[in-house]
Amino acid sequence: MDAVCRDFRSAPISEKEKALFGYLERLTLDPGSMRQEHADALKAAGWADADVFDAVSVVALFSFFNRWIDGCGVPDVPAGWYDARVKAMGDFKYS
Repeated sequence: MDAVCRDFRSAPISEKEKALFGYLERLTLDPGSMRQEHADALKAAGWADADVFDAVSVVALFSFFNRWIDGCGVPDVPAGWYDARVKAMGDFKYS
């Protein structure tokens, strides 16, 4: 996971996964550049429409929530809040 977060292109993941992360990166950084050929490349890499739909939905929701929080001025949690939460409730890993 750490390697993917640092640089998905050099991370030890499949080319199929790298294709998806590249697509999602483009969607995040330059959404106006998205074209049918980008989706077609994902299909060629082996991704089903439902998989792409799910991934795009997650990216879109994170984008929405981040912009909503920033736009409404919701303050960040105090320093140490996340560490205290993990200590109190445990680490709910995405595995």
